[in-house]
Amino acid sequence: MKILLFCLTLISSVYAEQFSLKGKIIDKVTGEALSFANVRLAGSSTGTAANLEGNFELKLKAGNYSIITSFIGYKSDTLNILLSDNKSILVKLEPIAVKLPEVTVLPGENPANEIIRRAIASKLEREKKIDSYVFKAYTKGLVKTTKDITTSDRSVGVSIGTKDTGSLKITGIIENESRGYFKKPNYYKDEIYARKQSANTPSTINILTGGRLLQNFYTNDIQFFNRQLTGPIADNALEYYYYIIEDTLAMDDKNVFQIYFEPIDKADPGFYGKIFIEDKSFDMVKLDVHLNNAANPGGLFSLINIFQQFVPFENEIVMPIDYRIFVEGNFFGLVKFGFELNTIFHDYQINNNLSKDFFDMVVIKVMPDADKKDSTYWSSIQSIPNTLSEIEAYRRIDSLEAIPRNFWDNFSLLSSTLYLSDNYSISGPLGLYSFNHIKGHSLNFSFNVMNELDRRLNLNSNFSYGFSDKKFETDIFARYFLGEYRTTTFSLRAFNKLTDLFGESVKYDKMTSTLTSLFGKYDFRDYYYTRGFEVKIIGDIFPILRGGIGFFNRTDNSAYNNSNFSLFNKSKTYRTNKLIYEARINALTTEFTLDFRKFMEDGYYRRRVSFGETNILLSGKAFFSNRSTLKSELDFSYYEMNLSGFIPSFRSTIFNFLLKGFYNEGTMPYQMLYSLPGNIESSGKAFSFRTLGIGEIYGDKGIVLTTQYSFGDELFRLLKIPVLKDLGLNLTAHYNSAIVLISDKSKNMLPYSFTEFKHPMHEIGFGIGHGMFPLVVEFTWRLNYRSKNNFVVGLNAFVL
Repeated sequence: MKILLFCLTLISSVYAEQFSLKGKIIDKVTGEALSFANVRLAGSSTGTAANLEGNFELKLKAGNYSIITSFIGYKSDTLNILLSDNKSILVKLEPIAVKLPEVTVLPGENPANEIIRRAIASKLEREKKIDSYVFKAYTKGLVKTTKDITTSDRSVGVSIGTKDTGSLKITGIIENESRGYFKKPNYYKDEIYARKQSANTPSTINILTGGRLLQNFYTNDIQFFNRQLTGPIADNALEYYYYIIEDTLAMDDKNVFQIYFEPIDKADPGFYGKIFIEDKSFDMVKLDVHLNNAANPGGLFSLINIFQQFVPFENEIVMPIDYRIFVEGNFFGLVKFGFELNTIFHDYQINNNLSKDFFDMVVIKVMPDADKKDSTYWSSIQSIPNTLSEIEAYRRIDSLEAIPRNFWDNFSLLSSTLYLSDNYSISGPLGLYSFNHIKGHSLNFSFNVMNELDRRLNLNSNFSYGFSDKKFETDIFARYFLGEYRTTTFSLRAFNKLTDLFGESVKYDKMTSTLTSLFGKYDFRDYYYTRGFEVKIIGDIFPILRGGIGFFNRTDNSAYNNSNFSLFNKSKTYRTNKLIYEARINALTTEFTLDFRKFMEDGYYRRRVSFGETNILLSGKAFFSNRSTLKSELDFSYYEMNLSGFIPSFRSTIFNFLLKGFYNEGTMPYQMLYSLPGNIESSGKAFSFRTLGIGEIYGDKGIVLTTQYSFGDELFRLLKIPVLKDLGLNLTAHYNSAIVLISDKSKNMLPYSFTEFKHPMHEIGFGIGHGMFPLVVEFTWRLNYRSKNNFVVGLNAFVL
């Protein structure tokens, strides 16, 4: 009891002096609410902005305050408040007349251009004044759909009907409080101190901080949907946008130009809408803009509206005080959705000698007690008042989530996995059956454990019985995560199963081979039996270096055709399954990854992020099989290095590549050789050789380069190709090359004839698709080593 009284006393002492000042800001003449009006505390950096309904709330200690409310086109109002308890006020702002400004323009020039020219100059002067800043932010995100959503730690779901024409309602809410840090030239960091969300939303996705999502319209670096866009006061804005003065408004003794703008060429991606420029300082004080159709990926969104306001702080440095984005869309008319993000920024500390040493590899950090803040804490911080619809949404969602769900609520005939709870799942109807010509008809069952023991234990267990080979298979894989952010993984696998020959290079789904077998009597896979175990530990050695060691024991045996079943092509027979080199292998393994990406700590895990920036990743692995020490049946040492890259190019284009080098010393069995990733007929996969079949080229020495350049629709727009530039077509290009050899010792064990690429083999091609359709038609030419597949047309689809 004494402890309880002490805690209550402590909480009271912390929050006792915090009072709520609520208010509503309206037009003095019409009584209409002034949405997003500014509210500032005189003589400080504390402030907020009203919500859509004109309501605001400030959390302050007891004392005397001067509260300044302002809105463009109205005379600001200053109220002196003695705050000793919670208080509500009504602020009526008076519209004011405009004094026409004096702007000197060149004869024959659009007067708006001179204003923008001065605004750009003002922006450049502002940049010179800023070295660093710190701010607090409160962010509220709203998810809107026509039907209630269900979520878990793994996914967000909404039911899909034949046509979705209903009205949007709030079906998910996230809120968080954060502190953001910036230092020139490009150091950023965000810390989330508190977060809460509606009952149907997992806390792990509540990492959308105002500082990280803020698109700073005072810079040249504005990005939406991985596309860099020109801002309305970017250095080259006058070459990109057309401007016109729509109106001249007033704010106190200052005039404000309301300027409409849009891209000169409407086919260019960018913004359109209104910006507001003060006539004396030529600071941008507000913007209300939309993304145009050219910047809208695939036409998915019907509305993308951004609203932001700026006010001067110390040394007349203009900083954003809010950031709001409103998004609506309808996916093929089946799923209507919306998203709304509202952020307020306050308590700026500008140029306070922020050290570079403060900025480490962590760019977003969720503080350990962020999810433990109670209602008392939330009532004490600066926030955006809930609207009536938000209050109703919280109530409705909490009520729906409180209804117990049973097994049949999660059941679906079209699911391969059924979730018993957030932590346990079993096979769904689509995962119970499979077929191949080795096992025949198979019954499969899986049982999985996820995020148990404080999100540290995962277990995947798979069991299968083949009615043709009459074998019972098992594959059990357990992982346990160690460390505060679970950065070290101890894993153990035990298996006795049928597996794919060169499975690492086969990029197609198991269901694809089942369907091609049942309907076409065609199985592009080869198989063999393997049994044994593997143990491994891997973890972070340094922030940029991850490494691990392990050991595996496996005994491999050949598999043989046991079934000739198919629904069609009864007279056709399956091709003979390839034999392997039967052996028992005991091997030590080691691996590393060198990753310079920064990371975020979400309260449980440390996850790498790149935010669309250039990323180069170096990794390697090796395993050593030895007769004398490890009692293996073969002696060999295998080494592999991989260099992969994600490189943003001009506009929104991206270049991806994977460079692989591998080398073996000793006698490596056929089934462990590296095979170039190939494809089935009339199909293709990214980072694979389109003119090669699966398992066609293999070896134990070589260099392989696979690349893909994603142009999107940029080339069509850049070249201004009629019709094509407006269709939203996405263009990709791919180039692959390989040298693949087989060492003499490994050659002696091969059961089949083989082909080597002793000098580089090359293929090149391109693909055409659309952002709204998950299909790409690809055309590829083989440039040398000519064969039957010198030119192929394939369909690249994620469903295969």
